[in-house]
Amino acid sequence: MNENSRQNMAPAKVGQYRPNLAFYHANARGTGCAMKLSLHPAHDDTDGCIMVTMANQLTIGDRSSPNPVYPRFDWDGRLTVKLDFADLSSIVQVFRGERESVGDDKGLFHQTASFSTSIFLRHIVESGSCYSFELYRKSMDGKEDSSARIVLSDTEALGLCLAIENSFGVISFGIPMLVEHDTTAYRRETRRARNAAAA
Repeated sequence: MNENSRQNMAPAKVGQYRPNLAFYHANARGTGCAMKLSLHPAHDDTDGCIMVTMANQLTIGDRSSPNPVYPRFDWDGRLTVKLDFADLSSIVQVFRGERESVGDDKGLFHQTASFSTSIFLRHIVESGSCYSFELYRKSMDGKEDSSARIVLSDTEALGLCLAIENSFGVISFGIPMLVEHDTTAYRRETRRARNAAAA
């Protein structure tokens, strides 16, 4: 490769990490829901997870006009839950067909000082195969209850299952550094141990 060719080549772009996935399911009754999933890699002493945020449909919208108005979702009243390694393993079992629901239809249960959250994922076969994902939240003082539910098609469930499965390495071990690690100390200790063994 000559010098001119090297000068004309654009520098390679570093791939961007995209940690979010979203599903928007609005309907004409205004009872739809949106769900966002955010991947948080493990780092240092912190385990990785996927944060799930759900928002119920707020407006129906109108797409028939020349200037369409799209449905809006109640992100101010959103529900958010953290799914850890064990939670995600249970969810993948349902998507794979190994179980019909998480927690043997009792769901998964999370509790904080302020509220408790129940998480349900069920395989529904009565009216065509699909998956129902639901969050129910109760405040510990009993003053506020909220819920959100989204139905995923077989195709969406398959894609989400694959996305979760492929995220387990990042959730468990984090993202490998893209720069070289300084292994000087490690190599020095290895050499010292090898020399001591040979003596």
